[in-house]
Amino acid sequence: MNKGIALITGGSRGLGKNMALKLADAGIDVIITYKSAETEANEVVKQVVALGRRCAAISFDANATETIDGFVTALQNTLHEVFGADHFDYLINNAGMGATIPFLKATESDFDSFMNVHLKSVFFLTQRTLPLLNNGGRIINISSGTTRFCNPGYAIYASMKGAVETLTRYMAKELGSRDITVNVLAPGAIETDFNNAAVRSNPEMQARIAGLTALGRTGKPDDIGGIIVFLCSPESYWINGQRIEASGGVNL
Repeated sequence: MNKGIALITGGSRGLGKNMALKLADAGIDVIITYKSAETEANEVVKQVVALGRRCAAISFDANATETIDGFVTALQNTLHEVFGADHFDYLINNAGMGATIPFLKATESDFDSFMNVHLKSVFFLTQRTLPLLNNGGRIINISSGTTRFCNPGYAIYASMKGAVETLTRYMAKELGSRDITVNVLAPGAIETDFNNAAVRSNPEMQARIAGLTALGRTGKPDDIGGIIVFLCSPESYWINGQRIEASGGVNL
């Protein structure tokens, strides 16, 4: 049974890829976006199709917010041509970039890039896709554990994610009349290629984080994808405007 269509930004790798596969396994069709990794995105499409769901990939550069209108047109065409639909049901604002930049060395260019990718694109992509989102739909914004605890070098990144958490509450308040729920999921340290695989490729960092975490390890992509499935399910309906941290209990 078709349980709707999800749009995941940044779905060619890492957490976005895991979200796509988990949603497909739960009976949800998927549209993913990618910036430059077209080959990887097409491989995700193949894996989703192998799970019995429809899937498509669309190019989108979250750092170039002036391209959002063109993306929305491409989204409309994809919905019609691939899914025979005019609307979708779930928006997961996942696309991101990472870099460890000490506060004293951060440049205005760094700031602008992180703002475009992590805040401005989330704001305006959501705003401009809302006419295509079904009433009763779900919006899930991805934040970070670093909005609760400080990790040196993440001042810009965490500041933008903190703004997204505030934006999430405003979205929830203003979209409630359409029965759309909006929540923010804040992963802790996850072993992906994010920020040049800073966690996955560094055993010393993994050990340090594991020592700070109640469950005694760093996170895996599979720890996050299932939560996305739950937040897209009818059972999550009464959760709205909330920050949900998925970190295994780090820095408690």
